[in-house]
Amino acid sequence: MKRPIDMQTPSMTRRTLLGAALAATLKALPLAEIKLGVTSDEIDDDPTVAADFLKRFGLHYVEVRNLWGKYNTSQPAEKNKEARAIFDAHDIKTSVVDTAFFRGAIPADDAALDKEWKLLDTAMERGDILGSKVLRIFAFMPKDKNTSDTSVLPRVHELLTEAAKRARTRGFRLAIENLAGSYIQTGADAGRLMKAVSAPNLGINWDPNNAAVAGENSFPDGYRQLDPARIFAVHLRDFKHMPDGKVEWAAVGAGEFDHIAQFHALMKDGYKGTYTLETHWRAPQGKTYSTETSLTALVKIIAKV
Repeated sequence: MKRPIDMQTPSMTRRTLLGAALAATLKALPLAEIKLGVTSDEIDDDPTVAADFLKRFGLHYVEVRNLWGKYNTSQPAEKNKEARAIFDAHDIKTSVVDTAFFRGAIPADDAALDKEWKLLDTAMERGDILGSKVLRIFAFMPKDKNTSDTSVLPRVHELLTEAAKRARTRGFRLAIENLAGSYIQTGADAGRLMKAVSAPNLGINWDPNNAAVAGENSFPDGYRQLDPARIFAVHLRDFKHMPDGKVEWAAVGAGEFDHIAQFHALMKDGYKGTYTLETHWRAPQGKTYSTETSLTALVKIIAKV
């Protein structure tokens, strides 16, 4: 009996070979101690698909944002436990649990603030389930987009200090992602914040590409404003400036960001945390293809560090 033709075989063979080659490259690198991972839903919202991808490429870290189409904090605890079991079975550790905590306007009343504290509690529960004590958070986004209003910063600092206090009682670290449109957009913003809020478990999720979108020369200028000891996580991707001056995401290696110099600086400064590919760029072939493309280029860059 003839076996049926599997139309997926050529593609799967190519991906399997590519994954094996990348995994071998990572193992051979003198920088194999770099803790490289990918944001799970930049591969697929299904943790099994994401975990299979990571295992194929020899990666052992994942940053968890969406699970089965919803933020991890919007999924029931049981779904997070299911995701944890999938990652464990693939020898993958959750590096950072992403949250939308403080991603919005400064709460105008107690009811709005209570919703934020409830979200933080839920995020810590998800962190304990998924096995990570690092939560990605934000530092508020003004409704009127006036991020230059410094009069609100004392309140921002007060609320972040309280958040850090609550997180510390449960052993969590809070990593604020610098994000265009928030009060902490750039390395310079993040550096000023860290001087104003001294809580040791409050740090930065350094995203140099987000800082570039906000108009900063993120490396080296923005990075120099940071305290390396308070960088808890790092996001990687690429960007390029368009003729009209706007910034668009690009496949890693096809944009302007100097990944090699950033790696060198972080290593020199003693950074030991995780690096997460948060692709954002989308090719017509879809997000899994886009992430595969950027990851392939990123591994080649790491080999040159």
